[in-house]
Amino acid sequence: MELPLIDLAPYVDVVTGKFSCDELLHPELKKVCSEVSRSFRETGALLVRDPRCPNEDNDRFIDMMEKYFEQPEEVKRLQERPHQHYQVGSTPGGVEIPRSLVDMEMQKNLRALPKDRRPAIPTGPDLKSRYMWRVGPRPSNTRFKELNSAPVLPEGFPEWKKIMDSWGFKMISTVEAVAELAAIGFDLPKDSFTNLMKLGPHLLAPTGSDLGRHGEEGTVFAAYHYDINFLTIHYKSKFPGLFIWLRNGERVEVNVPDGCLLIQAGKQLEWMTAGDCKAGMHEVVVTQKTIDAVNAAKRENRCLWRVSSTLFSNVASDAVLKPLGHFAKSPTADKYPAMYAGEYFEKELAVINLKGKDGA
Repeated sequence: MELPLIDLAPYVDVVTGKFSCDELLHPELKKVCSEVSRSFRETGALLVRDPRCPNEDNDRFIDMMEKYFEQPEEVKRLQERPHQHYQVGSTPGGVEIPRSLVDMEMQKNLRALPKDRRPAIPTGPDLKSRYMWRVGPRPSNTRFKELNSAPVLPEGFPEWKKIMDSWGFKMISTVEAVAELAAIGFDLPKDSFTNLMKLGPHLLAPTGSDLGRHGEEGTVFAAYHYDINFLTIHYKSKFPGLFIWLRNGERVEVNVPDGCLLIQAGKQLEWMTAGDCKAGMHEVVVTQKTIDAVNAAKRENRCLWRVSSTLFSNVASDAVLKPLGHFAKSPTADKYPAMYAGEYFEKELAVINLKGKDGA
């Protein structure tokens, strides 16, 4: 199954004033809204093309992050912030524990899947490294200071802040567009999600996976999991290996077309729709296609780090996370009790070992 591809150009015309906001209710755009919400319901993901996110910006970002991840571990260790739940700065491989390793209910669900749909079973922490860069303004007062910490700037990268902020803000703009289209498709006011995103702890969070050290087929870099944020957005990676699960349990390898972005539903969207839209499950593993791409990179003397262009958009930490609008009357609404988004986030971080003794 191919994920639907949504062209955001008509929406961008509205945002930039080429058309009036009333054009969002035009039959063609209403059809797009329905397609967005349907895709989130059925697959937990969709592909988008946004003229504001050119390939050149992603290339500049990836080139810089490859240089960062290629540095010695002792250099990257200077940017680690465990006391801030690893929500800014560097997270080394071997820290984050996949939920599928510790969640008994999830393990039960995995065993119920047919063998050809089961993920790679993790045996320990994820091998992936990550860098968390806070994008956008932070609240002046918050109950959740660790989740809203100031970004960490590494030495030796004079263009770091400019490149990270520029690319981060562009991807947030794409997420906001999709959030408005989804809200209309879910029969909610169009700003239902975007209002809650204001002052959210949005994170440009590139993942680095060292294929030079861990390039064997079947190696798991990011084990089967869901994202705990609102919507996750990625640009195309140079190395394949990302798999997602559809609502019907089918396991699908994601192929992001050139110039497009992948958007996945996170747990916060599931919460606000009372489970009508489930957080998308996914994993990153080394396949034969990955190995073929690694061999091509070796021949061209290119970097062997698989870097994802990932951004986690979030509901503001001090906003109340709860089913919205008509979803509050859903039979499943009681499974999603009202709580601060930051409270929910910290509970999830504790499960995956990002908020523990060092980050309490």
